[in-house]
Amino acid sequence: MLALRPNCEWCDKNLPPDSSEARICTYECTYCVECVEKVLHNVCATCGGGFAHRPIRPQNTHRDQPRLGLSNQPASTVRIHSKWTRNQVDEISLRLRDVPPEKR
Repeated sequence: MLALRPNCEWCDKNLPPDSSEARICTYECTYCVECVEKVLHNVCATCGGGFAHRPIRPQNTHRDQPRLGLSNQPASTVRIHSKWTRNQVDEISLRLRDVPPEKR
């Protein structure tokens, strides 16, 4: 189950569970769409992969079992911040941005 991290790891913008602006990599690094497009250029600073829209977890359960939804399985409240410097982000982005994610 996704943690649904609460913020962009670069600019610290709030990304609540229902945000359509949240993007994640395969390791769940979480960024806002603006940072993915303008800073990272669709290259994850950690793994070098691309990003996808983060799914939106339903608010409530819609079946008796299992008890799903945010009301039963809330999003994370732990804020994560990128450990990479701008130079490190630029280096990996410049190296990989013209390579499609499926070929990295």
